[in-house]
Amino acid sequence: MSHAGEAPAARPSLIDRLRGSVSMLFREIAKFGIVGSFAFVIDVGLFNFLLYVGPLQDKPLTAKAISVIAATTFAYFGNRFWTFRHRGRTHMGREYILFFALNGVAMLIALSCLWLSHYALGLDSPIADNISANVIGLGLGTLFRFWSYRKWVFPEIPAGDAADRELAERDAVTPI
Repeated sequence: MSHAGEAPAARPSLIDRLRGSVSMLFREIAKFGIVGSFAFVIDVGLFNFLLYVGPLQDKPLTAKAISVIAATTFAYFGNRFWTFRHRGRTHMGREYILFFALNGVAMLIALSCLWLSHYALGLDSPIADNISANVIGLGLGTLFRFWSYRKWVFPEIPAGDAADRELAERDAVTPI
């Protein structure tokens, strides 16, 4: 409410709010992509090391599962403290478990693509394994990850709810 002689506070227009939302979404996508790029290097590098140099030769599913777990650990911390740091938070332990559960679904997407290519179709060359696991499977899994992180792990805080915002900010710094 404005007092005599004061101009009323200007509310952002629908276009301004939409522009701000789209801008925030693009920033989240960019940061998610950067974190994901580093996680991708960890995933693909470890997968290929374990499968073609290391102890898991002829065990592509095991190699992929291990590489995804390592990359997911990195991605959780990158996304929590950088990509989605402005979004709602709950207790870190809950987030970590939920993050890994949703990544488990994404890992099943990648493993399914790898299984289909390697075992069902008999495409078992290094190139075929990498395309099915690290291009098709990882691409589909990435779309699922971004959507599910925003929806369940780091949800949006309702606008204007100071108590929820304070609780979310306090819980965001609570250790596991």
